[in-house]
Amino acid sequence: MGTSTTSEPETVIATRDLTKRFRGGQLAVDRLDLTVPRGSVFGFLGPNGSGKTTTIRMLMGLIEPTSGSTALLGRPMPVEAGRVLPEVGALIEGPALYGFLSGRANLARIDAADPTSEPRTRRARVDTALKRVGLAAAATKKARAYSLGMKQRLGLAAALLKPRSLLVLDEPTNGLDPQGMREIRALIRELAADGTTIFLSSHLLDEIEQVCTHAAVMSQGRLLTQGPVADLAAGARGRLVVTTPDPGEAARVLEVHGVHGITVSGPRVTGHPPAVDPPDLADLNAALVRSGVRVRSFAIEGTSLEEAFVALTGEGFHVSD
Repeated sequence: MGTSTTSEPETVIATRDLTKRFRGGQLAVDRLDLTVPRGSVFGFLGPNGSGKTTTIRMLMGLIEPTSGSTALLGRPMPVEAGRVLPEVGALIEGPALYGFLSGRANLARIDAADPTSEPRTRRARVDTALKRVGLAAAATKKARAYSLGMKQRLGLAAALLKPRSLLVLDEPTNGLDPQGMREIRALIRELAADGTTIFLSSHLLDEIEQVCTHAAVMSQGRLLTQGPVADLAAGARGRLVVTTPDPGEAARVLEVHGVHGITVSGPRVTGHPPAVDPPDLADLNAALVRSGVRVRSFAIEGTSLEEAFVALTGEGFHVSD
């Protein structure tokens, strides 16, 4: 089970007006108000350069904000970093490893650097962490001989040396093959089921949809939206789909009634109803029938998280940060 602070805050990560401006005036993060609820698997999304990694580094006290505030586990950062960070595991921008040491020796050294760890049980903790990420068989191999995916696994193992209230993971499946990605996602679900809150930065939308309960979308340093994953997708306008042997006439009628982005593919006509004063769908169907359009099917398809992302940012989602 994940450990927790005495006060049991319902919000595990909270930022208020968090801002980072680098030398030269570059505004990387602009007045960010982020709320991560306890027990969630929280996906952090955004195009390249949106400010995700800068935000994560501020959360962990690696860089100082220009202004604003950050709290982890109900405690202000970085003021109470000494009390907070023992309860937080992190994998940020890839693990820093000693290439001349084995995987097991790397973890033992990391564990020894934690003043709260118990030396007598170190070997057991290290072996358990290696097993959880699938590296038990490679424990004695030098880290410099590890593949990128193995290094990612070892970094995650370091974050799991002790029970954590919060895990902050930056691209945790980077470099993994499909089987490895499935294993890490299953591990994330297992950790979440045990009560650990997980903050997950990823450029893989299927990863977010498969494992995350909540998400936030960043663009150009600003927060566009946050909330339950299902609500983010539902919040984007759905797509109207009409199947008919009269696609040309159907497209004309739909356009007259404000449907835009119309495409015709064989008998299938698709488009997006207007966001402002959208027509009643029953009336729209009736208008098609009155115009002699033979309607075989008429429906609104729900949007995917990818469609919601594009609608919010105007960008595709082949991104990393």
